[in-house]
Amino acid sequence: MAQSIDHLPNTAPAAEIAARVEEHGAVIIDDLLDADVLSRFNAELDVDFAQTPDGRELANETYEAFFGKQTRHLSAVAGRSRVFAEEVLIHPALLAVCDEVLLGNCANYRLNVAHVLDRGPGSEIQYPHRDEAVWPHVPHPHAPIQLASIIALEDFTTENGATRIVPGSHKWEDRQRVAEEDEFVSAEMTAGSAVIYSGATIHGGGSNTTTDQRRRGMHMSYLVGWLRTEENNYLTVPLELVKTLPKRAQELLGYQSHDAIKWAGGACGLVNTFDPMVLLEREEL
Repeated sequence: MAQSIDHLPNTAPAAEIAARVEEHGAVIIDDLLDADVLSRFNAELDVDFAQTPDGRELANETYEAFFGKQTRHLSAVAGRSRVFAEEVLIHPALLAVCDEVLLGNCANYRLNVAHVLDRGPGSEIQYPHRDEAVWPHVPHPHAPIQLASIIALEDFTTENGATRIVPGSHKWEDRQRVAEEDEFVSAEMTAGSAVIYSGATIHGGGSNTTTDQRRRGMHMSYLVGWLRTEENNYLTVPLELVKTLPKRAQELLGYQSHDAIKWAGGACGLVNTFDPMVLLEREEL
């Protein structure tokens, strides 16, 4: 019998949220985004979605099959939405949990990817997967390298295709084990809420069996600073825009070097031996 997914209020301590992720692989934070942020974020996205057809051509057939032909897909969200770049990306509650989960295995972390999936009626169950499968060369077992989230930008229900999670799958030693249908749990939640989960947790979008409801949600994940990110944020977010963003957003978009010198390591991401954040401050980039 499948477990349920715990719900915590948006006031829950970061350590408690991190503990639920560690124990169960996922937890839902109710009302992570307040109504004002949610409304302004959706309004910005509406402009792009009005010009985005279902099943927009993607890089290859694998990606097209993975996201589905009834899905409107927007990537590079930090370059499209100031609400995202200035308020969601640097949301204090999200970053506090990242601190708890990731900083034991890195000097700093950064945005891995942020994209919005607007899944229409008829969308089929997405292929179950682990987000960290992007980096198959990282040996197992390993410390956490990724903290992921799916933020409901509209209400998520089982009928409209809420994300399906397999609680506990982040601890499965057999990485080839296939989850049984009764092990999946629908992450039902209200708009503005978010399911926070380990990059090792098996999950996937549910089927949208409605005839008139779209299900809009944003997948966003943070990654240890010493790994290559899934989305190339240097190219998807114009540098002139980056220069206008808060310092913390600049760091999370990859402009902070990963300095492991105090661990007897080295620094990654330097520009002429300087941390890019220093060059941004000097207006030399």
